[in-house]
Amino acid sequence: MSLTGTPFLVIAILAAAAALLLPLVLWTRIGGPALVRWVSRLLMLGFAQVTAILVVFLLVNNANGLYDTWDDLLGGGNHVNAAPDLGPDGTGGRNAATEPKVKQKFEPYTNKVGKDVMKTMLKGQVSGVEGDVAVWLPPQYNDPAYKDKSFPVVELLPGYPGSIGAWFGTLKVQEQLTPMMQRGEVAPFILVSPRTTLLSGKDTGCANVAGVVNADSWLSVDVRKMVTDNFRAQTGAGGWAVAGYSAGAHCAAKLAVEHPDRYRAGVDLSGYNDPAAERDSITAKDPKLREESNPLWILKHAKTPPHVSLFVSGEQTDGYADGLALKKAAKAPTAVTVLKLNGGGHASAVWKTQVPEVFRWLTKEMGATAKSSNGQGV
Repeated sequence: MSLTGTPFLVIAILAAAAALLLPLVLWTRIGGPALVRWVSRLLMLGFAQVTAILVVFLLVNNANGLYDTWDDLLGGGNHVNAAPDLGPDGTGGRNAATEPKVKQKFEPYTNKVGKDVMKTMLKGQVSGVEGDVAVWLPPQYNDPAYKDKSFPVVELLPGYPGSIGAWFGTLKVQEQLTPMMQRGEVAPFILVSPRTTLLSGKDTGCANVAGVVNADSWLSVDVRKMVTDNFRAQTGAGGWAVAGYSAGAHCAAKLAVEHPDRYRAGVDLSGYNDPAAERDSITAKDPKLREESNPLWILKHAKTPPHVSLFVSGEQTDGYADGLALKKAAKAPTAVTVLKLNGGGHASAVWKTQVPEVFRWLTKEMGATAKSSNGQGV
């Protein structure tokens, strides 16, 4: 039975209701010795508490897209088949453009994520990661007038823990953007949300750690190639952006400044620069890796300023101060826009309301490449 499915939630609610009624009905009717009566009553109270906690957990999980499967929740979800040393650029010396095409089968993603989202299980040929990826196509994609057009892409990264459905089911990104795309307010982006929880109980920081995980290459090489091989997606960096919230925001900023050859823009919602802000981060355990995974350090030590734009938002101690640090360190052509939020906390409701503004910004910053372009695409 699905962790996030309606049947399990209904069963949990019914169990909680029954657990509440049991003490009311049986409290004075339990017979036997005093010890038996008290143990029975304690068990009934314990059952009531457990079922109540379960219902609350399911409601919170479904609302925020934290765990998608039982494996994710129980710690059985290791999605790393291999983790070779792929070198500084994370490609292992392989050129994605000359590699065989990665053709995937997609199925409807019906796990409370709204309409028209599909998913596939991808085996990363470079990273050694195997995971699910959700994809949504803009309304123009199947319009005959756009049959020879290729489309810009935004990778959407959830927090930690987080599921591929969080941006669609919790932030309602496609529901908010569909009418805006139809009115021409924002570009017709293809939206892609890859799995980012790859190791049980550990946040990868979207980094490559030889012998452990190649999360960076999974997101910036394997997923990228899968999208361009299966859809009319733009192939150049100018047609790609990456956006995230919380731990996913840290990833988005890191990937954008580290790979200007793959992304033109990054969106950082309530994120952080120092990976140690996430206690389960594997990149925070090693001093050198912690330093090199910090987008501020990457920006300061880049041989040439990366040609990327960053959008950073958050409250004073929840992303805003880190955004100001990035802005201060940025040199043209790097551009950093920082927005201070006042109130709302570190919450999905806050990031949900920012979706329209974020995609207007992406449309503006990515310029002409944010519009569907002529050509076959790939």
